Amino acid sequence: MTQAKLKLGFIGLGIMGTPMAGRLLAAGHTLFAHTRSAVPATLVKGGATVCAHAREVAERADIIFLMVPDTPDVEQVLFGGDGVAQGMSRGKIVVDCSSIDPIATKGFAVRVNALGGDYLDAPVSGGEVGAKAGSLTIMVGGEPQVYERVKPLFDLMGKNVTLVGGNGDGQTTKVANQIIVALNIAAVAEALVFASKAGADPAKVRQALMGGFASSRILEVHGERMIKRTFEPGFRIRLHQKDLGLALSGARSLGVALPQTAGVVQLMNACQALDIAQLDHSALVQAVEHAASHGLAAAT
Repeated sequence: MTQAKLKLGFIGLGIMGTPMAGRLLAAGHTLFAHTRSAVPATLVKGGATVCAHAREVAERADIIFLMVPDTPDVEQVLFGGDGVAQGMSRGKIVVDCSSIDPIATKGFAVRVNALGGDYLDAPVSGGEVGAKAGSLTIMVGGEPQVYERVKPLFDLMGKNVTLVGGNGDGQTTKVANQIIVALNIAAVAEALVFASKAGADPAKVRQALMGGFASSRILEVHGERMIKRTFEPGFRIRLHQKDLGLALSGARSLGVALPQTAGVVQLMNACQALDIAQLDHSALVQAVEHAASHGLAAAT
């Protein structure tokens, strides 16, 4: 059965947003696009309509996707001057794929609902590679009937799409995801630096560990990046640092201790001090190397 062609909007066309929007466009949907800088030429050539502001996107599209860096950015796009709210009308859907504060998300949903619209928080995991391949993990919070309307679009962008619960639950799941990913990156970094400084070949150590219980996607992908020194950003340290800040602030309000997460935040703070927070989060290894006075590159 052929999927009906929809009028879609996409706001925020960075490393992740551009390939995500591209997959919607490639499926034949009409796309109205806006971003802080110029809309990428690849999308324009593919038929995307460039909009002057978020309000125009909301006026022309029925489902509006957001993919911007942080909570204040989402609030500005939604409710600032020439924001989405000014172009909303009954029955339109806002889908926020950004990674932001779960509590603020619940408030944003209430405000959009008051305008007659529906709201899904749908943060993603999988990085630039997953966005390009359409293999993202998408964690959704919102009403089931709204989710079902958007599910075919999620399926264009992701392979593991889950309705977790109500508004805010998608963002809570993403925070949990970022805790797990950060701790695993730190564990791989410490293990490889330890092995290397002890005199072992870190590449061979990684190869051996890939066949055992320590095997993980982080060891496979980010471990290789650490050894090969390929730190072009798929997901920047500074953005992961922001996400862990959400974890710690949420933990404080809930009365939950997250000691290992706090430790990784300190490593990310060290990366900021080393002026490498713009690199891929696998470059966290450089903070561990700095503390050990030993680099993996020197041993390979």
